[in-house]
Amino acid sequence: MSEMATVHVPLGARAYDVRIGSGLLARAGTEIAPLLGRRRVFVVTEDRVAALHLEALRAGLGAEGITMEALILPPGESTKGWPEFTRTVEWLLEQRVERKDMVVAFGGGVIGDLAGFAAAVLRRGVRFVQIPTSLLAQVDSSVGGKTGINSVHGKNLIGAFHQPSLVLADISVLGTLSERDFLAGYGEVQKYGLLGDDAFFEWLEANGPALAAGDDALRLEAVRRSVQMKADIVERDETEQGDRALLNLGHTFCHALEAATGYSDRLLHGEGVAIGCALAFELSYRLGLVSQEEPSRVRAHLAAMGMKKDLSDIPGDLPDADALLDLMGQDKKVVDGQLRFILARRIGEAFVTADVPRKDVHAVLTEALRPRG
Repeated sequence: MSEMATVHVPLGARAYDVRIGSGLLARAGTEIAPLLGRRRVFVVTEDRVAALHLEALRAGLGAEGITMEALILPPGESTKGWPEFTRTVEWLLEQRVERKDMVVAFGGGVIGDLAGFAAAVLRRGVRFVQIPTSLLAQVDSSVGGKTGINSVHGKNLIGAFHQPSLVLADISVLGTLSERDFLAGYGEVQKYGLLGDDAFFEWLEANGPALAAGDDALRLEAVRRSVQMKADIVERDETEQGDRALLNLGHTFCHALEAATGYSDRLLHGEGVAIGCALAFELSYRLGLVSQEEPSRVRAHLAAMGMKKDLSDIPGDLPDADALLDLMGQDKKVVDGQLRFILARRIGEAFVTADVPRKDVHAVLTEALRPRG
């Protein structure tokens, strides 16, 4: 068997392991069996993932005598709302899922968030396992216990903290992602270097292109380092009272851009994060916190990876700076009516602040909306 890494998320009675490596779907039964009372699990997935990987998961579970029932939902961000959430909870109840049973979230961030939230509220809390199939989910949304769905008022406004019992990140599954989906996930990977580890960002500058081209050893290391950073932050601040907000670097801009593009394929979440990180560094430069070299370096790396880095890279028209600022005001990171931004003192050192003049955010957005010639 190929190399395997384990990152432990030490949260006392809610502690769990994140297992990272190739071939984990084939080992799923071995990994999950110790957690089960009865050898039956309830899988929530979506069409694309089911077509590619559901039978491999069924075989991996079956090798240990574990049977599975599966609910297959439509793909895409629009699934992460009340209708499909209600459908999921009712399906789990129809299956007579008990509190000691195990729900398996098998998919990208949408499925992980939705199935995790369903597990959180079902019978006041049923255990669940995350098997993330996208790079974004493997490095970010599957770890840390944030679950939830979207509202007409904004993203992730309805949810709960509910830690998984285990996370299985199978690196080989990443080979079935489209280039665009893989690079969108990379938007979250580079975020970790920017917010807290300049050596990791340097490593990504050196290894990012080969990683994107399909090097599994590099992919494993990138996922491991990202998950370790997230685990360290979650250990310090499980419910986002302080340090955990650092993980939202780029997200205040990102969520406004996602809302402006109707949560559509015009802008994937990880693409918005990458553009948001570049804007956060531009804002940090405008406020005199970093040198001009820092935002330039961020944008140069995104360009080297073939990623979206500017507002002009988003197809179609965007609203003006005032409208984008209004959309930021809907963000759940607003505290006492004040927007919180994650800014930087340098690459690898981010901090949280609410002390950002609106005029400076407006100026950065106005500049960013100008076509780059």
